Amino acid sequence: MPKIVDPVARRRAVAQAVLSVAARQGLEHASLRNVAEEAGLAIGSIRHYFADHDELMTFTMRELSRRIGDRVRPHAERLLAPDGHPDRRAETEELLAELLPLDEPRRQEAALWLAFTAAAHTRPELRPCAAEMQADLHTLMSRVLHEARSADGLPDGMDVELESTRLAALLDGLTLQATLLPDRYPPKLLRQVLRRHLDALRAGS
Repeated sequence: MPKIVDPVARRRAVAQAVLSVAARQGLEHASLRNVAEEAGLAIGSIRHYFADHDELMTFTMRELSRRIGDRVRPHAERLLAPDGHPDRRAETEELLAELLPLDEPRRQEAALWLAFTAAAHTRPELRPCAAEMQADLHTLMSRVLHEARSADGLPDGMDVELESTRLAALLDGLTLQATLLPDRYPPKLLRQVLRRHLDALRAGS
């Protein structure tokens, strides 16, 4: 009896092979041949699940985005629940910290995301995913700050949309610097900068 293959699981396994190759050698080395070898599959099997290399790379970028979202979502659900969170300030910090490279898995994830977003500059098929991720990040920042203002955690006159952009830019900048220079930007420092920024928001500065 032929083995039944879950197509979603197989596509995700191939995407993981792309990420593994890219993490070791760079995104430019994630050719169909190298990915097939990493996944233990024939190139023909890869082509059975993906029409071409562009589709594979787009799926992998979206898979990486999904993984980040799956990690952040539980924090967001607790923080944005109707009854709120008993320690909104601490949960806000934990949610935002999930977007920083505070350990090796998140450092690798950040490096891969930066590689994909850089590639999107010259690969049009990747741009929609990069744009969606940035839009989702801004939306999340906006919801978090709106909820904080509603709970009297932020000044009433704060420009939430502007501060959402500033917060997203802070996280992006810290991620870039800590990915490139991990010794200069250790997890403790990243936490301190994030905490200082949240304190400044609460103080209205």
